[in-house]
Amino acid sequence: MQAKKIAAAVVAGITALALSACGSPAGGGGTGGGEKTTFRLAFNQTEAHPQFKAAEELGKKLEQATDGRYTIEVFANETLGSQNEVVQQVSDGTVDMMYIGGPVMESFNQDFIVFNLPYVFDSPEAQAKVFADEAVMGDLKKSIEGSKKITVLGALHAGVRNVYNAKKPVTSPADLAGMKIRVQQSDSQVKMIQDMGGVASPMGQGDVYSALQTGVLDGAENNETVFNALKHDEVAKYYSYTRHLMIPDYLLMSTEVLNKMDEKDRTALLELIPETIDAANKGFMEFVEESKAASEKTGAKFNDDVDTSAFKAATESLVKASINNPVRQKLYDAVQKANG
Repeated sequence: MQAKKIAAAVVAGITALALSACGSPAGGGGTGGGEKTTFRLAFNQTEAHPQFKAAEELGKKLEQATDGRYTIEVFANETLGSQNEVVQQVSDGTVDMMYIGGPVMESFNQDFIVFNLPYVFDSPEAQAKVFADEAVMGDLKKSIEGSKKITVLGALHAGVRNVYNAKKPVTSPADLAGMKIRVQQSDSQVKMIQDMGGVASPMGQGDVYSALQTGVLDGAENNETVFNALKHDEVAKYYSYTRHLMIPDYLLMSTEVLNKMDEKDRTALLELIPETIDAANKGFMEFVEESKAASEKTGAKFNDDVDTSAFKAATESLVKASINNPVRQKLYDAVQKANG
């Protein structure tokens, strides 16, 4: 019995040393004794994505700004789970940070819908101006701290979404008649495609390629980076610039993990966020051009002869119906002011 107790003590000691060597676990927040806390940041796209690169750079700058007390490790390709799975872990504090798509945020606070509506933003510049304005964004970013223990650190440009299909170029709503178009699993997105003339088919992103390949879907809607990265350009050659959505991504952090940081270190992290967003946004613009060129090499055809005013008019009722409380009206008005 004594020998077993000694062996158990040795194993416990080895385990403690191993954990110490690896840094604090997710949400640890502890910096005593010179320990390093490594925040885990979940991402659902590849290491080539500019948001991944910006997050890695954020980790390096955070480590330098906190004298080695904090850094960030980025987990790409959904290695920590899907966005819907990971956001619950961020809420629990078992994953520290993540990037998340705008539509998912509607399930936590429906006021986020304002930025997910068709033809709300006129340009990426107007979008960036709104997102950088704390007078506009401050309350929204903190709005789920109480209910979900999640803080929104910032909002990022995630491209302009357009329609693509396997049949023909799309120039007007009439061209989408009868076409089964994949949309995100969101009521507002379903209504949008219906108003644009198509047949909305909600579906997980992982099933889209095979559905396009087999004809279950006629098309989908997304930005050029996804069109190329997921090889949809192989099975849906006609990409048309409807420019119907400019949905953002958000950088989230566990509120409890954030609040456990020493004030000086927390301030250092928050001060790094704007430049991180700026780097990700600039990188995204370059990524779009690279993706478009790569898709053209596969034979994809990009069509800019689109009557966007007709699509905008077709979706106006959805926008008006969604701006239905003072909070959303304030956000919408701020966007219109930024649009100029």
